[in-house]
Amino acid sequence: MMQDFDLFVIGAGSGGVRCARIAAQHGARVAIAERRHWGGTCVNLGCVPKKLMVYAAEYGREIADAPSYGWDVKPVAHDWSTLISAKDREIERLNHIYVSMLEKAGVTLFTGDASFVDAHTVEIGPSELAPDASVQRVRAKNIVIATGSTPTRLNIPGAEYAIVSDDAFHLSDRPERVAVIGSGYIGIEFAGIFAGLGSKVDLVFRQPHPLRGFDNELRAHLAELLPLNGIKAHPGRSPERIEKVADGYRLHLEGGDVIETDCVFMATGRHPNLAPLKLDNAGVATWDGRIPAKPDDATTNVPGIYAIGDVTDTYNLTPTAIAEGHILAERLFGEPGREWSFATTPKAVFFSQPLATVGLSEEEAVQGHDVDIYTSSFTPMRQTLSGRKGKTLMKLVVDAKSKIVLGAHMIGPDAPEIIQGLAIAITAKLTKRDFDRTIGLHPTSAEEFVTMRSLTRHVPRKAG
Repeated sequence: MMQDFDLFVIGAGSGGVRCARIAAQHGARVAIAERRHWGGTCVNLGCVPKKLMVYAAEYGREIADAPSYGWDVKPVAHDWSTLISAKDREIERLNHIYVSMLEKAGVTLFTGDASFVDAHTVEIGPSELAPDASVQRVRAKNIVIATGSTPTRLNIPGAEYAIVSDDAFHLSDRPERVAVIGSGYIGIEFAGIFAGLGSKVDLVFRQPHPLRGFDNELRAHLAELLPLNGIKAHPGRSPERIEKVADGYRLHLEGGDVIETDCVFMATGRHPNLAPLKLDNAGVATWDGRIPAKPDDATTNVPGIYAIGDVTDTYNLTPTAIAEGHILAERLFGEPGREWSFATTPKAVFFSQPLATVGLSEEEAVQGHDVDIYTSSFTPMRQTLSGRKGKTLMKLVVDAKSKIVLGAHMIGPDAPEIIQGLAIAITAKLTKRDFDRTIGLHPTSAEEFVTMRSLTRHVPRKAG
């Protein structure tokens, strides 16, 4: 007998789990299917294990700096297998928590590969997580696609020799030499992780500066920090082919340069994970490989079918996927209540000197505003005794007329924690005067955001 539900969610990542749980709490009959990892990419192959590995690299730098503060530190070495084993135990614990949350909310769980039979029928079959599962079919009035994204490989000769981010979390040994292709979130973060743990790292990217899409001043500052963190940058270069040799690999770049390495890591973006879903059976339209649904609406071209998270390829961040799932569940089964400001979603890149930002970059702001720019650059206090190189950079982008702070940007220690607090101010549209009348907390780096009094430059609105 086929089971019927009010809501069926395909994908148990952050957005899907939130949507299912909130809908069930409002009394809906809810089911969810997961093919690979309870908790999705963020918990298993993304934010959480990545941050644990960032911490591991940070400990190495702290140990190196400890003698300058009087600590008699003996020579130490990092044990990769210990880190990976500890990471795996924590991920397994989190998997159980996600399952428990869903079960306590009364959500029915299916383990397997879900695909559409028609607009209201889903088939669940064997998958990586359940290879021996029997085929089942369910019907639902509402179906949510929340299957996330998957790494994108470059189509170059020898691409099969490269790893992607999914593989990096399960390497048996840390490679002594790593060539990272790509300088987005994943490329920058893993370059910092491997360099911090002792690997020789080459970073290859096509743009003049890393982190395309972020404020250009921060991008330029980050480029200056790369060599200070043991990373050799190859800007404005594209890979042509990967060659396997006796002692590793050769990454051939355009122009004839060759990088000798033990590991080629393709950090070349991600794309919506839609292939297994058989969307044509339900008539769901896609555009450029994604489902064109808005974050605060989630509707597709088919009534009763919704899309949230990375499959829409809009924000590709865990907190926005959670917000989209929550909004949708309340709209379908409860009283719409909470609001989220997607336009002021803060972002962070967990490099050796982390970068964080909220609101408009300078380049975005000048499209519609005359802007005043305030900046501060300084050596963090914790680096004064150790002599470690690399300055912190802070930046405020302010509307010249209204004095509303349009954007806040920082690269340096504690940047993500500081910017999360400032995200409230940017969302509330506080002014530079509000920042100026706030008394700083001393001695901190954060106080610089309320003591920047001198105008760095005025930039008129861009014509056209």
